[in-house]
Amino acid sequence: MRDQEPGPEGRRLTTREAAELLGVKPETVYAYVSRGHLSSRRAPGGRGSTFDVREVETLARRNRRESAPGSGSGAELSVRTALTLIEGDRYYFRGVDATELAARRSYEEVAEWLWTGRLRPGVTFTAPAASVAAARRAAGALPEHAGPVDRLRVAAVAAAAADPLRFDLAEKSVLATARTLIPTLVAALGPADPTDRDEGPLARRLWGRLSGRPADDKTLRVLDTALALLVDHDLAASTLAVRVAASARAHAYAAVSAGLGVLEGPLHGAASGLAHKLIVEVLDRGDASPVIAEELRAGRRIPGLGHRLYTGEDPRARLLFTLLRELPQCEPALAAVHDIVATAARHTPLHANVDLALAVFTASFTMPATAGETIFAVGRTAGWIAHALEEYGERPLRMRPSGMYVGSKPPQPLPRPLPE
Repeated sequence: MRDQEPGPEGRRLTTREAAELLGVKPETVYAYVSRGHLSSRRAPGGRGSTFDVREVETLARRNRRESAPGSGSGAELSVRTALTLIEGDRYYFRGVDATELAARRSYEEVAEWLWTGRLRPGVTFTAPAASVAAARRAAGALPEHAGPVDRLRVAAVAAAAADPLRFDLAEKSVLATARTLIPTLVAALGPADPTDRDEGPLARRLWGRLSGRPADDKTLRVLDTALALLVDHDLAASTLAVRVAASARAHAYAAVSAGLGVLEGPLHGAASGLAHKLIVEVLDRGDASPVIAEELRAGRRIPGLGHRLYTGEDPRARLLFTLLRELPQCEPALAAVHDIVATAARHTPLHANVDLALAVFTASFTMPATAGETIFAVGRTAGWIAHALEEYGERPLRMRPSGMYVGSKPPQPLPRPLPE
């Protein structure tokens, strides 16, 4: 109910009334407050909050303008988010330095922070046996040459089919899905070590899918930190695909499937595989110069160097390289990277990015070239679900830019059939 006597600022709306006017869930109203788009006041008697109707109406009009056909929003899409900020060659998860968070917390703890804004020390994710069994059967039916992202996509679809509650988009249900889907995807990859068991932290379980070698605490720390660093990175191409799916109210499994579909592009998740092959070739030949020359002669960019969002060093790579230098197994690959950067950046300043750091890790432990892409996909799944959750709180189908038609001016005559 509105207050009976409006103050000088205008009538006051309850949270539910404000949500109805904005076309969002009630909890999203408080997200607008935390972002500075709305101001709130405690209701008389301390029961809930109230909002100035004029502020709410102004925000509702702005939201409609941004999503209206012909608004120009499709040319340079901007999406409100409270998850990740990239600024000044650093990035932050909910305002906290992401590299510091990843250095001190496990992947699961960082995921929980991104999802809920709360830390759950020692949290681990487990998957129901039925979900794992369905995902493994589906992934096991793929051809032998299928890649890990193929297995992950099929596993996500199978896990969805095994979950009768997948269409429940309430936050509590989506979070429950997230905590079971990620370990299900890892379990579906198939162990490189047949003695590996689905127990313990996710990094330990994923290691068993990537390498048949035993891992010590320092090695697992690198993998766990890499997963945590890759949880989210603002609106990367795969994340935008996830938000489009969530805007259409696709369930969390389908939203993750959309992200996995985009991830396979060579300019996205697959970039670390190209960097892996580059490092292996430099190690085989003992010199980066001929390898770099052949890449450039073929018209290919050097993978693992530079990032469009950072003018300096990729902060994710900086932390990973610090940890990799503590592992004796990585010394040859680190030397190869130094040679690659020194050769390729002779005339233009270039910095190694997270793809090259991942490649050092995967090449040093004789993992397949696709291992970096696997690490990227598993780590980023948590971020995709965070963005899906955020999008579920927005107006449905708002991710609908208008096309700029450049074809023949209508009306055109009906086409004639081609002569036989």
